[in-house]
Amino acid sequence: MSTDERDLLQMIADSPKPVAMSDYFPVLNPAEPGMDENHPGHEAWTERQIAWHGVSLQLWKQSLVRVVVPADGSQGDLVEVTDAGRQALRAAAAHA
Repeated sequence: MSTDERDLLQMIADSPKPVAMSDYFPVLNPAEPGMDENHPGHEAWTERQIAWHGVSLQLWKQSLVRVVVPADGSQGDLVEVTDAGRQALRAAAAHA
């Protein structure tokens, strides 16, 4: 599991209720103060925000999270960590 996958999975596991994974993208990759489309780091920041979608997809593909409330147009899928996800987190902590 990559560091990004572990970090996102841990945040999901720490939530007491199902969450939209994308809610954590700005937490994991915060914008610099004054960030707007003219900021010199905006393009790299945007690419990184988009990359988090790939990280979240990998968690789902590996069955480390499951959708418990499907997206409905006003919010994204809400997910929770699976037993396999919890085992993966324990294994990652044991190797850290």
